[in-house]
Amino acid sequence: MQLLLNILWLVLVGFWMAIGYLIAGLICCILIITIPWGIASFRIASFVLWPFGREAVEKPGAGAGSLIGNIIWVIFAGWWLALGHLFTSIALAITIIGIPFAWANLKLIPISLFPLGREIVPSDRAFAA
Repeated sequence: MQLLLNILWLVLVGFWMAIGYLIAGLICCILIITIPWGIASFRIASFVLWPFGREAVEKPGAGAGSLIGNIIWVIFAGWWLALGHLFTSIALAITIIGIPFAWANLKLIPISLFPLGREIVPSDRAFAA
């Protein structure tokens, strides 16, 4: 079931949202100081392409640097990526078939706002802890 949901997600939403994260990551990598945000953006792009069966969890040992980095990210990039997820989820929720995809889009908003100090893990590993 996860494979079917991921394939439908990729066609309907994932590809387009991943492009947004890839553009943000490329811009961050061009500006040398923002490379950590670029790497986080690429990590989220892979999560956005194939979200079912994976979860974003807090990374052990993430500290004050992640907090400060996340605040900077929200100001410059996170808010428009989160808005993209919000508007896409509203459009998907109009149909009954789109409701699971709308819910998945809403699940991606926290990581789009605060990407540093998180890691992407399989769902069974995320809930085992």
